[in-house]
Amino acid sequence: MFGLGWWEIGALVVIALLVFGPEKLPQAASQAGKTLRNLRRMANNARDDLRAGLGPEFSNFDPADLNPRNFVRKHLLDDIEEDWNKKPDELEPAVTAPYTPEPVDELGYGELPPYDAEAT
Repeated sequence: MFGLGWWEIGALVVIALLVFGPEKLPQAASQAGKTLRNLRRMANNARDDLRAGLGPEFSNFDPADLNPRNFVRKHLLDDIEEDWNKKPDELEPAVTAPYTPEPVDELGYGELPPYDAEAT
């Protein structure tokens, strides 16, 4: 739960008992639950308002896609994963021309390469 182990949760319960006391602890937990529900409802309303304001073109918009990690995964890596997970009979045959290297003018010892004014 939230990356906490049993020892951390137990320590939080003990601290809560010491801070609020056994009489006010149920009331504080209830108030925390209400606050969490209100925050979740506000976030969902904001997301729905954003989708409605963007129009039907962005009906599948998810604010989590704005996270760079999710953006890269969705727009770049999904295609790679789909290609990677294809069965061999689904793959398109690779048609390539045989490699023929271009002729290269080799420089002799001590010879300077030609100067290209546009490259500098």
